[in-house]
Amino acid sequence: MALWTPSPLSTAEFLAQEVNWPQFYAVVHWMQAVTAALSVIGSSAVIGYAVFQNTARSPEVRPFFYLSLSNLLLGVCWLIGALLYSNALPSQDMACYNVQTTAQIFYVASFLYTVNYTWHLYTDLKGKYLQTLHSPSPQVLNRGGRIAIILSSVIPFLLMIPVFGGGNHYGCYQNITRKHGCLLMRTDVNGPKMPNCASIAFYSIIVFLVSFAATFLAILVFLIRARALYKRFIISTGYVGDRQWAMIKMVEQGVVLYPVAFLCCWGPAFILGLIELAQVKNNTVYMVFCVLEALTASSQGLLNCAVYAWIQHVSRCLKRKVCRDVNTQTPLLRSQKRFYASTLPAEPLAGPESASAAL
Repeated sequence: MALWTPSPLSTAEFLAQEVNWPQFYAVVHWMQAVTAALSVIGSSAVIGYAVFQNTARSPEVRPFFYLSLSNLLLGVCWLIGALLYSNALPSQDMACYNVQTTAQIFYVASFLYTVNYTWHLYTDLKGKYLQTLHSPSPQVLNRGGRIAIILSSVIPFLLMIPVFGGGNHYGCYQNITRKHGCLLMRTDVNGPKMPNCASIAFYSIIVFLVSFAATFLAILVFLIRARALYKRFIISTGYVGDRQWAMIKMVEQGVVLYPVAFLCCWGPAFILGLIELAQVKNNTVYMVFCVLEALTASSQGLLNCAVYAWIQHVSRCLKRKVCRDVNTQTPLLRSQKRFYASTLPAEPLAGPESASAAL
């Protein structure tokens, strides 16, 4: 509390003195509704595909399945927020406050599931590498994945208990900007006359900022280490074929693709959280990042679906290529084969199926 004292005017109150914002927030509302609906569709497609293929319970698909499930529930929360924005209710402030808090549970959970997803990739590749030296215990790895999934579900709920309990007990929902509090990550619930609510709002912002930063760093570390580990594994086998180099290329794509997708989804929301935390009084900056947040933060389920579809497409392309090569290709020098493999789409090895599924 001593580290942060709210200014006489909150961010929304300051902006309201200079600009009439109803039209702007109406546009943000429609952006949120459309992107959240697309995210729900994308997450539902991934979940439906996993259930239809009967792979949702497999250790390779389970982390991505739960990540898609958290994205689905997050998209539903933001659709409810858009509905509350367009339909006034007697207890709208309370409803918006609790929907926003519930949404924070799901996006913190999605952060942890993303870390679990990349951790699964790394441990799977590490286990295959260690098999060349000694046999690791697959039960330990599987048990560790189950524990990580349980923790990813429980930790966000525990972190948000103070926001749920304290916010409703002190009536912090009474200080949110009417109607605008239903839109995305509206954190302007603090006021100079309600210091307890100011502390709760500060805690909520810090939870988001810290969880985002930790998740992004963990993703980079795990994917970079996984890429280096797989290269060491391929070199230790003594033979590098087309499909091995294709797997290396796909891991290299994953090292770039997943951090970029995660940063694109949550980077604007992270910057907007810093802006509201620092009480920056700049209309243009505030508007720009509100629009970017509306377009990106609620689209994680859609982007994850696009990444998954792209990897499946690349895998099928290489599978067809390998079948053609087996029937028609004459033997080539290793350097020539590497060159041809580097110019075509790639699919993981048939052996490490779990590593390709983790990607």
